[in-house]
Amino acid sequence: MTEPEPYAVRVPKGYRVGDWEVREPIATGAFGSVYAARRDVSESDARADVTDVPDTAALKFLPTGTHTPRQLTHLRELAEREVELLSRLSSPRLIRLYDTLTVDDPSRPELDGATVLVLEKAEDSLSALLKRAAAPTAGPALLAQVCAGLAQLHRAGWVHGDLKPANVLLMKDGSARLADFNMAAELEGTHAYTPAFSTPDYTPPELLWAEIGERGRRIRPSADVWAFGVLAHLVLTGSFPLPGGTPTARRDAAVAYARGTAELRLSPELPSPWREIVAACLARTHADRIDTEALLRRVETLTGTTTPSTGRRSRRRTAVLAGALATVAALSAVGYGISAWTGDGNSGDSGDGKTAGAGVTAETAAQYGAVDLRTDRGVPAAYRLLIVETARDCRHASVTPSLIAAMLKVESDFDPALSDPAKNEYGIARWTPSVLRWWMNADGTPGETVPSPPFPPAESIPAMGRYLCWIAPRLNARLPGDRRVLVAVAYRTSWDTVNKADGVPAKNRDYATRIAHYLKEYTPPGRT
Repeated sequence: MTEPEPYAVRVPKGYRVGDWEVREPIATGAFGSVYAARRDVSESDARADVTDVPDTAALKFLPTGTHTPRQLTHLRELAEREVELLSRLSSPRLIRLYDTLTVDDPSRPELDGATVLVLEKAEDSLSALLKRAAAPTAGPALLAQVCAGLAQLHRAGWVHGDLKPANVLLMKDGSARLADFNMAAELEGTHAYTPAFSTPDYTPPELLWAEIGERGRRIRPSADVWAFGVLAHLVLTGSFPLPGGTPTARRDAAVAYARGTAELRLSPELPSPWREIVAACLARTHADRIDTEALLRRVETLTGTTTPSTGRRSRRRTAVLAGALATVAALSAVGYGISAWTGDGNSGDSGDGKTAGAGVTAETAAQYGAVDLRTDRGVPAAYRLLIVETARDCRHASVTPSLIAAMLKVESDFDPALSDPAKNEYGIARWTPSVLRWWMNADGTPGETVPSPPFPPAESIPAMGRYLCWIAPRLNARLPGDRRVLVAVAYRTSWDTVNKADGVPAKNRDYATRIAHYLKEYTPPGRT
């Protein structure tokens, strides 16, 4: 009988963090440990920030106790990388982040100050699956999903940096999610910078002897492509593509291959259609490797799969929203006021029988999402579908349709043509152009240039949602008051200002009061 793997962070069963009670351990790594957890519904039901959060989750503990200052800095950077990526990107192939917490427990110095990520709970991992069955029958389909996740990351300008079976999680429906983004990094041109840690079996040869600078090791998306090639070979054959009985031996084999003193000899058990794909991933140099988009096309063709490119939205919802946004944009372009289209501001009747596009009538769009947003309190019908979809795309408990509607009311009174040159703020969400640049693209990448006003609602409102979704997990978990109001105040000031003020700063109290008023006004009965 083998000894259980020592956990980097030991958390006793029954330990409480926020609303969560720790249950059984799930997995551990060198820098953090993951535990199953359940939410204490009795204590959290009355809070506004728990909507859309399940009763079970996975808690990832990243410790701060018993470490040197240099180690503490490193651990904070690892946590910040993961929070940054999961807060900014919305993808069906990335594990979902619900919240971030900080342990406040001086009686346990090994846990006190630890960062805790509240994550979507998986049912299994690819690593565990491979231990139970070499070359599983679901392998090709799972590889297609892993490849789709990499493509979504790379399109958004991120590199995973540590792709391996343990970091591919399997959900209850059998689908795959990429996880563990401690080593992930955002591209700066053609490169990103990651900590000098990785799993040798999945590290491309050029990084095995790479220099480590002050910012870490330079890495390209091609590093993930190499790791995918190793992963595919392992999943389809049960063996690594490079010879050797230990990681050290396989590392030496990779170096010899890259230097041209050894050839790549793929397993004869590797199915023929996959042989060319794996070989293209494992080219000797990064420049010769297949790029991610071409890799995805070949994998999808081989497996007969397709990948939606619109984040977590279903295709039906995407078509519905696209049509409605097209109508809003068209009305803005020709100078129509909202009341000219909606009559009394609450009816969805366009007056001429025209539809809002994609099979959605104006009246349907006006009533869309009524369960989440009052349709009889003055939120213009033209924006309701956009507001609801923006909140749902964030999927953070604090970012609700009623919050976005309340903020638009307070920021601009729903005026799409607002112009305040003195503050350099424009449009329905009062965007400063240089700030909007960072949130204007749906894939999480900044705009190439600073945009110029006017900013149509179809651009401003989703950008507001993306920014709020980035802010929410950065607010301290222990701040008093309605979490939604705090998120709104952080939009008006900054998340750091709200944290340092331990709540709403004095200068923003009137703003917070108005937000709270309209939150109550726009939230349907039975919702919090």
